[in-house]
Amino acid sequence: MIAVNGTEPQNPLIPSNTNENGGGRVVDRLFAGLRFIDASGALHDEVAQSIDTTDQQHYRIRLQPGWTFSDGTPVTAHSFVDAWNFGALVTNAQLQSYTYGPIVGFADVQADPPRAQTMSGLKVLDDLTFTVDLTAPTIDFRTRLAYAPFYPLPASAFRDMKAFGQHPIGNGPYRFANGDAWQHDVQLSLVPNESYKGGRPPRNKGLTFVFYSNFDAAYSDLLADNLDVLDTVPDSALPVYKKDLGDRAIEAPTAQNQWIGMQGNLAHFTGEEGRLRREAISMAVDRAQIGQKIFHGTRVPARDFTSQDLPGFNGTLPGSEVLQYNPDQARRVWAQANDIAPWSGKFEIAYNSDGGHQSWIDALANSIRNTLGIDAVGAPYPTFKQLRDQVVHRTIGKAFRYGWQGDYPTMLQFLEPSFLSTSDSNDSDYHNPRFDALIAAAEAAPDEQASWQLVGQAQQVLLHDLPVIPIFDYVNAAGYSKRVTKVVQTWNGLPDFENIELK
Repeated sequence: MIAVNGTEPQNPLIPSNTNENGGGRVVDRLFAGLRFIDASGALHDEVAQSIDTTDQQHYRIRLQPGWTFSDGTPVTAHSFVDAWNFGALVTNAQLQSYTYGPIVGFADVQADPPRAQTMSGLKVLDDLTFTVDLTAPTIDFRTRLAYAPFYPLPASAFRDMKAFGQHPIGNGPYRFANGDAWQHDVQLSLVPNESYKGGRPPRNKGLTFVFYSNFDAAYSDLLADNLDVLDTVPDSALPVYKKDLGDRAIEAPTAQNQWIGMQGNLAHFTGEEGRLRREAISMAVDRAQIGQKIFHGTRVPARDFTSQDLPGFNGTLPGSEVLQYNPDQARRVWAQANDIAPWSGKFEIAYNSDGGHQSWIDALANSIRNTLGIDAVGAPYPTFKQLRDQVVHRTIGKAFRYGWQGDYPTMLQFLEPSFLSTSDSNDSDYHNPRFDALIAAAEAAPDEQASWQLVGQAQQVLLHDLPVIPIFDYVNAAGYSKRVTKVVQTWNGLPDFENIELK
């Protein structure tokens, strides 16, 4: 078995309810979708034999014959359609339900109470064929078919979805090692799925995701060859990790970013007062200095809400000056907010201690405190799960660090989950009809260039409203042990798990 780092998944391992990194890296090993994305970000068909459309709105999908789940049951058109309908139905409260938004009938299953139990835009023609009708042309729909919410589920899942999430049965390159594979808060073990037929066959005998309380402990285990792959070198080791690891050190830009978020119930951060305070805080942060001093250049100042590694990125959008360090302007804007309502209390920034975030959060709080003269401090949570639970349930009561790691390589994938009014992953409770309309127009654009222009306009709305404060884009630092070879970092910063080999 190859030992790789991870964190305790926030939720049971149901694809449509997994929207965080700890669970996502496991779900993507357990399931195979219509398509998959390789290490470079290129798309390939997986379960799909063909995905035909003439207008980017009406699709006919044909599955390759012979696919089965790891329990031997067949993967059929119903496996996909039933899974998508489950994920979309409002009463199932799935965190990824927004992803089905373009499908005809989504509004009916999302109504309260729902006007239908299934989306009318999905029709099964036979065991291997189904059709998908969208409400409008959607430029990245074929791309998003590689995303976890579009994975299939076996019929057994629907008999007891809660139990299924603890012991999922998938059709991906791996399966649970045994009935005790998931040792909560300790580790989760996977072995190759012998029935897998796709383009990601494992080149190893299995993976053990080890759940660490911090990256420093993980790095110590890496140096001792007790951990084989670490996808995030702790900031404490950044000055020395290349010397420590030699040619086993990895450094490359990835489609990841880091934000500071606030929710709609946070005092002093609502309405125009809140917008001004977010703008002031953004300009009070010396991103370049923190990125260099804490991360030795492996974090670079954010220029928008996506990632500099994505197609269509524009680092000079009008309004992006609010992401530049400008202490004098920050103080002026903070004073404008005080004219609306005087500041009181402290500015707390929640972070998870198991993710190696303390140093940069402390530096960010110092930058805010020194610029604005307020009490700004970090607020540690032991685990990412504990932090995410409070964010999702709107009980966090303070600002919090979060971000996005690409699930498929488009700018829309960074923007839609976090900022669309209809998204259950909209952790900042942002709602702006203008932004929603521009994103819809970008999806309906006739080509990528036109779509990117509209994405830029949508981001200008975000730069004005600043629902979250973009901080960094990633240049990821990772490493591996002496026991393994063929370790590659993928386009979104994760290891290429299937291709890791023991020496």
